[in-house]
Amino acid sequence: MSNKVVLAYSGGLDTSVAIQWLKENYDLDVIALTIDVGNERDFSAIKQKALKVGAVKSLVIDARDLFVKYFVFPSLQADAVYEGQYPLATALSRPLMAKLLVDTALEEGASAIAHGCTGKGNDQVRFDVGVSALAPNLRIIAPAREWGMTREETIEYARRHDIPVPITVASPYSIDECLWGRSIECGVLEDPWAEPPDDVFAWTKAPAQAPDKPVYIEIGFEKGVPVTVDGKEVAGVGLIQQLNELAGSHGVGRIDHIENRLVGIKSREIYEAPAAVVLLQAHLALEAMTLAKDQLRFKQRVAQEYADLIYNGLWFTSLHQDLAAYVQSSQRHVSGTVRLKLFKGSCQVVGRKSPKSLYNLSLATYDKGDLFDQSAAAGFIHLWGLPVRTQAQVQLLEEAEGRSGIIPPVKEEG
Repeated sequence: MSNKVVLAYSGGLDTSVAIQWLKENYDLDVIALTIDVGNERDFSAIKQKALKVGAVKSLVIDARDLFVKYFVFPSLQADAVYEGQYPLATALSRPLMAKLLVDTALEEGASAIAHGCTGKGNDQVRFDVGVSALAPNLRIIAPAREWGMTREETIEYARRHDIPVPITVASPYSIDECLWGRSIECGVLEDPWAEPPDDVFAWTKAPAQAPDKPVYIEIGFEKGVPVTVDGKEVAGVGLIQQLNELAGSHGVGRIDHIENRLVGIKSREIYEAPAAVVLLQAHLALEAMTLAKDQLRFKQRVAQEYADLIYNGLWFTSLHQDLAAYVQSSQRHVSGTVRLKLFKGSCQVVGRKSPKSLYNLSLATYDKGDLFDQSAAAGFIHLWGLPVRTQAQVQLLEEAEGRSGIIPPVKEEG
């Protein structure tokens, strides 16, 4: 049996400690795998750090294009937002990481995969379920779930073993970043009454300090995928980076969420997702122009299911394939341009147009050129209200006496 384990390595506290801990407790040679999904870090330094800490091999994979094409944009097309607030940034990156961990383990002849997730979070589920779906024969080890150390004890362990970590007890935030967003938790943020301090935020300017003049931006879509910014074609990774910088400079993208974790607890999460906020609003506005009423209503139900599926670590399932097929079908006419106004923390859709728009000015206008036949309304209303009148006459009026809420009793004056 191989004595090699592939560790999902971020360079942070838990995964740095995990290299030494895996050697001590499992006698395994650690292959550190760092996956770039837009973390904006010095990956060369992370690679060298893994080797210095004790990894026998350190690998870095640039997965940004894969992340955007196969995970971020399909999620955007689905309008997937967990509990109406979280754009699923971290959650979307985990199935991709699970796939690359499995690929690397098979290539390196490793018998196990390890990750730095704790036993209280959602990521442990996403990694474990994803890996077991793709390679059920691989062993999964979660050191931070096993070692039982507090955050302070983990920092002390790192000090004893001369493991450099970018964290202190005085600043104990747990941070995860990818192109689609940045998540921050722990420390003072665990008090849901406490306002997040300024040092929590890195991508967004405080709205009060944002420019006093609004900026307008136009996003062009083809079949639900953003392809242009202000008329210029921009590839996926660059487009998201550009919007993160622009929208963040105007204070757009801050999210303060009391979240229901998969493991059954509520947690307070702070997110920064400037590009995600802008693109999700723009995409919804374009769908409102190009999808019929019934399509929109059903799509909202699919969006919730899709978001829950991503959050709950069920990417590699037949249900996902089924939902993805519907989402792709729904996007075949979602093409056009949306204009948005960014100003001091707010993002507003102020214009939209599409060659496949179902908005018809000659039907909507009250001015000259109105082609809507208003005389047809009376007959429509008569038929529409027929079942209401029938039930009211046969059932509701007989039952109304003494029952408030259906037909309120009329009080006589005087």
